[in-house]
Amino acid sequence: MNLYGIRAIYNFEMARMRRTVMQSVLSPVISTCLYFVVFGSAIGSRMGDIDNIAYGAYIIPGLVMLSLLMQSISNASFGIYMPKFSGTIYEVLSAPVSYVEVVLGYVGAAATKSVILGLIILATAKFFVDYDVLHPFWMLSFLVLTSVTFSLFGFIIGIWADGFEKLQIVPMMIVTPLVFLGGTFYSIDMLPEVWQTVSLFNPVVYLISGFRWAFYGVSDVHIAISVGMTLVFLTACMVGIWWIFKTGYRLRS
Repeated sequence: MNLYGIRAIYNFEMARMRRTVMQSVLSPVISTCLYFVVFGSAIGSRMGDIDNIAYGAYIIPGLVMLSLLMQSISNASFGIYMPKFSGTIYEVLSAPVSYVEVVLGYVGAAATKSVILGLIILATAKFFVDYDVLHPFWMLSFLVLTSVTFSLFGFIIGIWADGFEKLQIVPMMIVTPLVFLGGTFYSIDMLPEVWQTVSLFNPVVYLISGFRWAFYGVSDVHIAISVGMTLVFLTACMVGIWWIFKTGYRLRS
């Protein structure tokens, strides 16, 4: 294992975060704060409790997950796309580092940035809504697992994309609707039975449900199913990346 190579890629990506604090940290935090103000304070004060949890507190896991997913994908996809765009990807491919070490460097940095952002948002939420974390270990575990999984997914998107506009297609057109329809602002138990069944085909439901369980001990699906579905998606992303480096898809041409 070439630890120097991993550390070089990791430090380079983390340095990019420090250079773009306004875009990488402040922008998503401010956007999430607006959700807290509108839905948590303004609308939430007029809403009833859900599962005996104040509405403002109930939506916190979903809002954190929204930022986490978007930033994990964005950080990882942009991180690997820029070397492709500038042509420096060939230096990485010809360097004495394996594809495992390349992925560890890029995905590790993207996941780290997402976890930091998630913790900042959770700390900021305390200024707007009072909440408790019933299972801190599982909360952090879901935070890290989700960040790693969607950073791997973002890495795949960054390799697949052949233009800057394609970097935004999947996050904006697919992931964002899935998050909003995945129980961020409501419990799927509130839906008609038919739509409850349809919602179970949304993979984000399991992420938000498991994350919410870590906070309040309530969930739309069993915690074991949430963990299992997350691990399935993680495995699928790892297999996808293995295939990309094995075939050289969008890397050698």
